[in-house]
Amino acid sequence: MANPIYKVIFHNQNQVYELYARAIYQSEMYGFIEVEEFVFGEKAQLVVDPSEEKLKGEFASVTRSYIPMHSIVRIDEVEKEGTGKIVEVKGDKVTQFPYSAPMRPPHDGE
Repeated sequence: MANPIYKVIFHNQNQVYELYARAIYQSEMYGFIEVEEFVFGEKAQLVVDPSEEKLKGEFASVTRSYIPMHSIVRIDEVEKEGTGKIVEVKGDKVTQFPYSAPMRPPHDGE
């Protein structure tokens, strides 16, 4: 495949984003993935998807996005782009990444 297209699905503030891009790299900033060359549906389409329009608006002036690795749900290499979307997460269907405070060594007298 000469020009691969990647579908990137990630969490961002109680929303799940699904977008398409031509370039994905592991960032030099530890813990981030770089996403470049965003691909959106053709402008000639007759049906306008409000979710994709919101996504286009949010990434209109973005040339590169740095997404934290722990927010990534999935990255797929696909044959052609689909419709990008933003979906609200309702209820407890998304579990936060587990976090525990660092352990302290025991102190004498405790």
